[in-house]
Amino acid sequence: MERREEDTSAATGATVRVRVKRVYEEWAPEDGTRVLVDRLWPRGLSKEDVRLDEWAKSATPSAELRAWYHERMEERYEEFRARYEAELTAPEPAQALRRLRELARSGQPLTLLTAAKNLGHTHADLLAGLVAAP
Repeated sequence: MERREEDTSAATGATVRVRVKRVYEEWAPEDGTRVLVDRLWPRGLSKEDVRLDEWAKSATPSAELRAWYHERMEERYEEFRARYEAELTAPEPAQALRRLRELARSGQPLTLLTAAKNLGHTHADLLAGLVAAP
């Protein structure tokens, strides 16, 4: 199973650990704060199953962008990245991104949860990089 982890030092010198994990994987103590970063609730799971701390719906791509990207993911990845980053500058998504950065700099690991199968080409992967960036 593919997993991404960002480990950087924030400007304060604190280590920032952000990882991306499938929501269907079991909870682990090293997950730290667990935040769902999908717009839709994952199929077949109850809220108790997920052991979720927060749900950052506002940090997810718009339905239109997601649908456009999923038509041809491989060839549209770079443009998807640019469009998604642009969406994250709108007030509500920008506030959600700031919240994720706060959580990442709290001293605990931050785990972004998604239902996506290919973690390497998802909004969650891009988001992890943005959250961990100094």
